[in-house]
Amino acid sequence: MDGRALGSLLYLDGVSVSFDGFKALNSLSLVIEPGEMRAIIGPNGAGKTTMMDVITGKTRPDDGVVVFNAETDLTQLDEAAIAELGIGRKFQKPTVFESHTVADNIALALKAPRSAFRALFHLLSGAEKDRIEEILTTIRLAGKRDMMAADLSHGQKQWLEIGMLLAQEPKLLLVDEPAAGMTDAETAATAELLRDIAREKSVVVVEHDMTFVRDLGVKVTVLHEGSVLAEGPLDVVSADHRVIEVYLGR
Repeated sequence: MDGRALGSLLYLDGVSVSFDGFKALNSLSLVIEPGEMRAIIGPNGAGKTTMMDVITGKTRPDDGVVVFNAETDLTQLDEAAIAELGIGRKFQKPTVFESHTVADNIALALKAPRSAFRALFHLLSGAEKDRIEEILTTIRLAGKRDMMAADLSHGQKQWLEIGMLLAQEPKLLLVDEPAAGMTDAETAATAELLRDIAREKSVVVVEHDMTFVRDLGVKVTVLHEGSVLAEGPLDVVSADHRVIEVYLGR
């Protein structure tokens, strides 16, 4: 492990994963700093989903190092243990409790030693209630706290699921295509929401929408054939002839 791992929140070095002879990740190396938001882009099959599967313990790499918080080897832990460490993942399709209110969804997700029964029947401490309100404000749903989750728009359900992740007090959020299916207004609001979250958490965003990535205004990593093709500001990687050839030019 080299010096880049020290002080980093997430450190991947030489990570490779093969499925039936296909190399989904090919000696992938990536470093995420505490409090950093990073956008990950690349063509289909570039390894974006497999990378997130490795970080969250869903897939174990064939080779390489995956270290969290400069001390924990994630390759030795299962999904539950990794989530408990403070890594939260939001998939592309939102999964919320549609038969419960927006506020109850957050209450059910709160990281606390209490039962779902207690959460649902509002036996919450003052601190827990304050945290719920704080999260609702962050995700732009404070005015819809008593609405059933089923009645939210697609974009609002995405925000609610992000709020449920925040309730788990993660140090790192992995967010998969948050702008997919959103209106232009929701897309712009989601970029602002993630920038707000990144003031306190590290965030990795996998996205195809280049307008949304530009709105994030963060460092971009381009994956291709399981490894890093280019890295830097969006304007820089967008001008890279290799990126244009394999991704942006399509």
